Amino acid sequence: MKPQEHVAAFGTIGGELRVGGMPLSRLAARVGSTPFFAYDRGLLDRRVAELRALLPDRVELSYAMKANPMPAVVHHLSSRVDRIDVASGLELRTALDTGIRPEAVSFAGPGKSPAELRQAVAAGIVVEIESRTEIERVIAAGDELGVTPVVAIRVNPDFAVKGSGMRMGGGPQQFGVDAELVPELLREFGAAGLDIRGFHVFAGSQNLVASIIAEAQRRTVDLVSGLAEHLPSPVRYLNLGGGFGIPYTERDRPLELEAVSSALHELVDGALSERLPEAVPVIELGRYLVGECGVYVTRVLDRKVSRGKTYLVVDGGMHHQLAASGNFGQAIRRNYPLVVGNRVDAAEDDGVTVVGCLCTPLDLLGDDVVLPDAGIDDLIVIFQQGAYGLTASPTAFLGHPAPAEVLV
Repeated sequence: MKPQEHVAAFGTIGGELRVGGMPLSRLAARVGSTPFFAYDRGLLDRRVAELRALLPDRVELSYAMKANPMPAVVHHLSSRVDRIDVASGLELRTALDTGIRPEAVSFAGPGKSPAELRQAVAAGIVVEIESRTEIERVIAAGDELGVTPVVAIRVNPDFAVKGSGMRMGGGPQQFGVDAELVPELLREFGAAGLDIRGFHVFAGSQNLVASIIAEAQRRTVDLVSGLAEHLPSPVRYLNLGGGFGIPYTERDRPLELEAVSSALHELVDGALSERLPEAVPVIELGRYLVGECGVYVTRVLDRKVSRGKTYLVVDGGMHHQLAASGNFGQAIRRNYPLVVGNRVDAAEDDGVTVVGCLCTPLDLLGDDVVLPDAGIDDLIVIFQQGAYGLTASPTAFLGHPAPAEVLV
């Protein structure tokens, strides 16, 4: 997608980008300093409404908090989604602070500490089991607390999903219990005083191809239908994962949500209803819910020319924008969409390179991008920043202050 398509999604006012209905310069003055992240609650609501309109009524929508754990964002979404998925004790406390029902919270991820598992069991949330060790610790916590732990088995599937930005299933994985080992685990622990609700299968993330997502969901239902025979009670919870991607660069095409919806309707009304009639299917989304609602705003500190190449030096950088900079050189770097936010309707000029304030050539936010004639104090806006921005970046690098976050 092109930057102007993102501008159109947020809207403009008086030649400036609008975020949450507010002109960018006014928002920057309200925040008080740059850089900062801003999340548009109107775009959040629009995305949830779009999903609600297209997903089958039987499917519950879960927010994967790891994508953006800002408390205001989590609280806003808690009344709009059915469930919240957490990946740490801190995220668990943030979820419960919203007032959501504990049984609507799930806890996934390898390496849950004994203290976190005890906290989860005490709270009555769904603990998604990733290993034999975890199930033993959950049982011990339940015995100590005098409660019946609520769990689901996270399954490492015997298939891999192609086209995902990050593969999280198939082959050897730190995630989940290998599918072929699940029957033995259930035979051993199925009568151990646990409330085993069902299964969670998450094969991969950041997928932009509807047919691949649909295939993964079909194969997940096939896999779980076989594993269900080993459960002591019918499957009541089936987390199909998510993996819905968003377009980060101009060459990326948005996910065809209607095609995903059509295939999911067929699956839910057909195979899932026939084989697992009591199961509540869950789609767990993080990036797709919040990613496109956010922007990162940074101010130009300097404009300089070095041997014919023009640089805009900004007060932000890769310490807040690890993904946009190319993950310390570990990924093939492509420009994220960016604009001069306080002059989005100005005519474009020559190509410039936007760099951050860190002492490394890896601190690159925009390489040879065509922008208006930007100068000192102009506001550079990077789109697609609602997910995996601040908390997924090395904020302590070189000791710069952390940026503000606002929900508007």
